[in-house]
Amino acid sequence: MLVLKRRIGETVMIGNDIQVQILGIEGDQIKLGFVAPKDVQILREELYQGIVAENIAAKGQTKQGQQEEILNLLKQFKV
Repeated sequence: MLVLKRRIGETVMIGNDIQVQILGIEGDQIKLGFVAPKDVQILREELYQGIVAENIAAKGQTKQGQQEEILNLLKQFKV
C-alpha cells in the first residue's frame, strides 16, 4: 500500500488519466474529488462488495437452475 500525505487542493494521479484531488476535511472525514474517463467505474468499497456478493449469488442460482433443468430433461428422455 502506498501512503501519501496531501494538503487540501493537492492532487494524486493514478496512471495517465485518473486524478484524485483532496477537496476538504470535515471533522474525521476527507472529501475527495475524482476525475476519470467515463468507462472507469468509481464505487465506494461497501457498494462494490455488495455488487460482488449479488453476482456470486446470481451465479449460484444460475448454476443450480441449470442443474435442475438438465435433470428434468434427462427424466423426460428415460426409456
